[in-house]
Amino acid sequence: MGRPGGFMATTEPEEPQAETKGPSEPTDTIAFQTEKTSLVQSIQHLLHRTPSAVSMIVLVFSVAIFGILLGTKFFSPFALTLILQQVAIVGIVGTAQSLVILTAGIDLSVGAIMVLSSVVMGQLTFRYGVPPGMAVAGGLLVGTLCGALNGFLVAFMRLPPFIVTLGTWQIILATNFLYSANETIRSQDIEKSAPILQFFGEKIKIGGAVFTYGVIGFVSLVLILTWVLNNTAWGRHVYAVGDDPEAAELSGVRVKRVLLSVYALAGLICAFAGWALIGRIGSVSPTAGQFANIESITAVVIGGISLFGGRGSIMGMLFGALIVGVFSLGLRLMGADPQWTFLLIGVLIIGAVAIDQWIRRIAA
Repeated sequence: MGRPGGFMATTEPEEPQAETKGPSEPTDTIAFQTEKTSLVQSIQHLLHRTPSAVSMIVLVFSVAIFGILLGTKFFSPFALTLILQQVAIVGIVGTAQSLVILTAGIDLSVGAIMVLSSVVMGQLTFRYGVPPGMAVAGGLLVGTLCGALNGFLVAFMRLPPFIVTLGTWQIILATNFLYSANETIRSQDIEKSAPILQFFGEKIKIGGAVFTYGVIGFVSLVLILTWVLNNTAWGRHVYAVGDDPEAAELSGVRVKRVLLSVYALAGLICAFAGWALIGRIGSVSPTAGQFANIESITAVVIGGISLFGGRGSIMGMLFGALIVGVFSLGLRLMGADPQWTFLLIGVLIIGAVAIDQWIRRIAA
């Protein structure tokens, strides 16, 4: 308060000073950059949710390009179904490889398991006189046990999947040659005494298209496993184990059991591929399918299944296998050197891994 009769001291309010602003980017430039960034991120998120989209797009473009270059020669029903026949065996083995890779593992023994199972089916029938139906069951059991051995060593002994399956690949391959005595069972003998072994090689004609039971079995297997992985608790556990096994364990997932079941199922599927292989080549040969392990990994990688586990789909593997088949048949019909197929497939593998790394940045 002021003194009586005195004056109150008053202060004038200060005028606000104008703020100085530096140079700013035009609004339309910022909007363009934001739109560009959001578009790239949208594509990343889309591919992260549906990894098989890339392989599907590549497959459609491949078919379109070879269709334009070759015309009806490529687009004939026979040519298109021939692709399915050629990739059926690799595709069946690829479904087994997909299950293992989804758990962040890898199985180098799938081809050896396939061949050993086919040899067991043939030897039980022709060397030991076992009824063909029981021989098939014996081959399926052998494949399952080989896969279960891999699963036990990986899950319970905690050994690296690469090392385990590299070792069992050599063991199974040696067992295959020792057990079969490097003997091939001829197609004529199988057709005469045990036609059930060649069941998946029988053909069905629909118009100009030619399907085999092996193709039908392959596509059916893909559809069944796609449904199982997407709609069952076991399927969700497979993805969880591949994404983060420690977190899956803490959330109640029995990681060891899941891994054991995945490898055992992969072995059973490889044995099924061995049965289909007999139908495909007509005979039982211990030297067949030598590159099935590499070819299956190729189909899986091109199909968009992450080698780090936890992401991808069996349907993508189907697209990957078909891409390989389209390139192989298309280049062969064009009269190109077969080495071009390996070159282009190698480029696709590297491109698929690069895209996977780019997509995984979202989760980082």
